[in-house]
Amino acid sequence: MSQITQQTFDFLSDLDANNNREWFNQHKEAYEASRQEMLTFADALIPLMNEGDMVENESGKKSIYRIYRDVRFSKNKEPYKVYWGGFLNRLGADRRGGYHFQVQPGNSFVMGGFFGPNSEDLLLLRQHLDADADPLRNVLESDAFKSYFGEMMGEQVKTAPKGFKKDNENIDLIRYKQFLVKHSFTDKEVLSRNFVKKVAEGLLNMLPFFDVMTEYLTTDLNGISLIDR
Repeated sequence: MSQITQQTFDFLSDLDANNNREWFNQHKEAYEASRQEMLTFADALIPLMNEGDMVENESGKKSIYRIYRDVRFSKNKEPYKVYWGGFLNRLGADRRGGYHFQVQPGNSFVMGGFFGPNSEDLLLLRQHLDADADPLRNVLESDAFKSYFGEMMGEQVKTAPKGFKKDNENIDLIRYKQFLVKHSFTDKEVLSRNFVKKVAEGLLNMLPFFDVMTEYLTTDLNGISLIDR
């Protein structure tokens, strides 16, 4: 069964209140049960995603993040994440963007987009937005996008990136360093029997956004494909 149950919420809440190795080791059975629930959930999500898109991930095991935190370079030394998260990579060079989902009491959501474009991709995106931002604006301003995602999120530079003028008519979009969209779910929705379908639908709602961004990232300013050059 691919349903997320109260046992996962209980485990995460208890872990949040007892984020230490001693408690975790004493509750390994609850951890394993919750982890298996998430793996089963991700296993059911992947074929649903492939009905509307194509993802690289072959199994839930290759999708769900480890619950162990890397604390080497963090001021927060708590050893465990207090949520379950997963990531799905879109398949192929002609499909850009990535899907993320998170399960946590009071903070469950789907998110997707471009978390850290490299400098070459970021410059190309900005050049396309400078030349013609209408395709992206049409998506962001559509009723479907606004009603589900609200608005695009992500870190931005404060003024204007190097090489672009502050008074550029598209500077509001050119300033972005990340291009992300997000939709949150209530705890009741997460625990519902059809939540895996809700997550798939939510992620696939990102496709119009991904289509525009993929076009920007895979063509030059003349519209010529950059793939396999």
